[in-house]
Amino acid sequence: MTGKKTRIVLDTNVLYAGLYSSKGVSFRLLQVIEKDRLKIVISTTLLFEYEEILKRNQAILGLSDGEIERLLDYFCLKSDHQRIHFLWRPQLPDPKDDHILELAVASGTGLIVTYNAKDFKGIASFGVRSITPKELMEEIL
Repeated sequence: MTGKKTRIVLDTNVLYAGLYSSKGVSFRLLQVIEKDRLKIVISTTLLFEYEEILKRNQAILGLSDGEIERLLDYFCLKSDHQRIHFLWRPQLPDPKDDHILELAVASGTGLIVTYNAKDFKGIASFGVRSITPKELMEEIL
């Protein structure tokens, strides 16, 4: 990869998968982020979603409260923060995903990395596309 780092919005399901297993492509994607080869974009809403999912599943993930807090702090340090204003909801089949689309649009990111592409149908009209971690690794990296 040359030039400017690719910026992505990382859906919660990819973060969870990467923390759940060190054998999959999601884990490798988290390593690429750690090595500063990708830049993630977050909003306060997405950060709270990360926290809620990690804390709800902390026993499965084997993480303590402190480890989750350090992980979230780390994501804050490694990310570009973007404000979103919720101006044109709802757009997606699941209204809970609208903030992710709005984050991608507001930040000009253009890529949502997710395992739930079906939840993001019709986003091309916003100049955004959804991509799986595997597709990202193949195309971008």
